[in-house]
Amino acid sequence: MQIPPSLSSGLSGLQNAQSGLTQATVDVAKPAQPQPNANLEADATRPVENVDKTEALVSAIEAKNQGEAAVEVLETSSETIGTIINLEV
Repeated sequence: MQIPPSLSSGLSGLQNAQSGLTQATVDVAKPAQPQPNANLEADATRPVENVDKTEALVSAIEAKNQGEAAVEVLETSSETIGTIINLEV
């Protein structure tokens, strides 16, 4: 039995959503950029990337929405396959 493209697309979308959500949570958890007047000697040993927390949170919401859409694709595909199986029996 060949797997329908809709199942593959739904699974791929779900995996992409999980990956995006993981990256967004990592970005949110990163420490903030140190203040210019802070002790520069202590912070010079550990590089910190300047990550926009708002952008990371928006990315998390986008990943959540993508995951929900992928689940809808999987549910619809499953219902369609179930209907086809019932018709053939």
